[in-house]
Amino acid sequence: MAAIRTPAKFFAPLAIGAPEPFKAVPTRLERMIHFLPPHNEKIRAKIKDVASQVDVVLGNLEDAIPADQKEAARRGFVSMARDNDFGTTGLWTRINCLNSPWMLDDVTEIVKEAGNKVDVIMLPKVEGPWDIHYLDQLLAQLEARHAVKRPIMIHAILETAEGVNNVELIAGASPRMHGMSLGPADLAASRGMKTTRVGGGHPDYGVLADGGKEGAARAFYQQDLWHYTVGRMVDACLAYGLKPFYGPFGDFSDSAACEAQFRNAFLQGCLGAWSLHPSQIDIAKKVFSPDVGEVKFAKRILDAMPDGTGAVMIDGKMQDDATWKQAKVIVDLARLVASKDAARGAEYGL
Repeated sequence: MAAIRTPAKFFAPLAIGAPEPFKAVPTRLERMIHFLPPHNEKIRAKIKDVASQVDVVLGNLEDAIPADQKEAARRGFVSMARDNDFGTTGLWTRINCLNSPWMLDDVTEIVKEAGNKVDVIMLPKVEGPWDIHYLDQLLAQLEARHAVKRPIMIHAILETAEGVNNVELIAGASPRMHGMSLGPADLAASRGMKTTRVGGGHPDYGVLADGGKEGAARAFYQQDLWHYTVGRMVDACLAYGLKPFYGPFGDFSDSAACEAQFRNAFLQGCLGAWSLHPSQIDIAKKVFSPDVGEVKFAKRILDAMPDGTGAVMIDGKMQDDATWKQAKVIVDLARLVASKDAARGAEYGL
């Protein structure tokens, strides 16, 4: 039997003077995690405008940052964090992976210089709970040393076969856990999948319709390469009260395919996705904000069943306590969207 901390120990600070861990993940709107390269001064100069348009700003220190720019990216993120008020927009960073030569300095310098501004640290290539335990203890020690007032949360990226295999253990590893994102490119490499695409489908991955008349053409239906993994991640996250996210969609020229992939993830239970390009911000807002018609119908269900019990008929369809729960999920999300997006709030009638 694996050793686990008892409930009393689980929610105790891991260092004397560190802030009390959260008992539940804070409720925030996080439809998109918008990636920025912090070593780019031109992009940093526009951060106020960007922050007003997105739910989460993430300073990326890992993949896509050249080795000779790693330290500049770290300094740029600290400067970005200290020089701006992000208001209700979350401030995250993706640090380098645990076995890299930059990771330790990423964490120690960021917590020292900007620990009271950072909401979440995204940890790449998480293989198991041991990776979370290490970062958890390190963060507690640094928070205590630098008088950080609230715990910095951890968001794990699932991008190795071993990480997917240990997904439930990762989800339950620490009260710092915020959620998880699917990292399809590295995961594809780890699994030996035969694709070079960053997220999305593949034209050769599908099924043929049953044969009809001899010689007749058979329809081919492309399938979702990531359906199984997203499902496992969503189940693990929701079992522990965490937030699941779809990761990157690399083809910026194909907005229709990006929207389709985001929508698959949304319908499966994901709360948001990464936006790597400004064009993907509005796609994420559209997909991860509930449909106006769905919200209005869900409100009718809640109004017809105020205490969530019994059964009613609405437009010829039976609604009971199970559909009441579904409706509440939609309306609760709509209220959260309305708190930041006044235009959509008006459309919802909230």
